[in-house]
Formats: sequence, structure tokens, C-alpha cells
Amino acid sequence: MNKSELIERIAEDTGLSKKDADAAVKSFQENVMKGLADGESLTLVGFGTFSTKVRPEREGRNPQTGASMTIKAATIPQFKPGKTFKERVDA
Repeated sequence: MNKSELIERIAEDTGLSKKDADAAVKSFQENVMKGLADGESLTLVGFGTFSTKVRPEREGRNPQTGASMTIKAATIPQFKPGKTFKERVDA
């Protein structure tokens, strides 16, 4: 499923127009990204939790030359599915 198919399904399920469903999806995406960028986490009970994780600086190798290099520290987004989500997918 891609974004346009998701928007179409949301519009059918809720009775919203595709334009309104698209606006809702975009707003959800934007607010999740803003919240994570601000250091917040988002928990949707039964669905899961969006949060961030700090990946520390580490040594790596350039695959082309084999030379050592430092990979800088990064804050990465992560998603942990909730119990209901896991059960539904595993069914």
C-alpha cells in the first residue's frame, strides 16, 4: 500500500473527501516528525510508540578503500509496535 491508497481507504472508512483525508495524513506525518525532532515521543495505545534513539559515534570502514573513518553520532527515529498491532499482524 502506498500513500495514495492509504488516503483512499481513510476517505472510504471515514466518509471524508480524499482532499480532507490527505490533509489529515499530512498533518499526522508532520506532527509526528515535529514531536520527535523536539525530543517527544508519541504513544498510540494498541498501535505503538514513535520515539527517538541516540546512536553514538563509532568507527567504521569505507567500503571502497577499506580506510577507517568515524561515523558521527545521530538521533534516529524508531517505532515499537503495540500488543494489538503485533497480534493483528501475526494472525
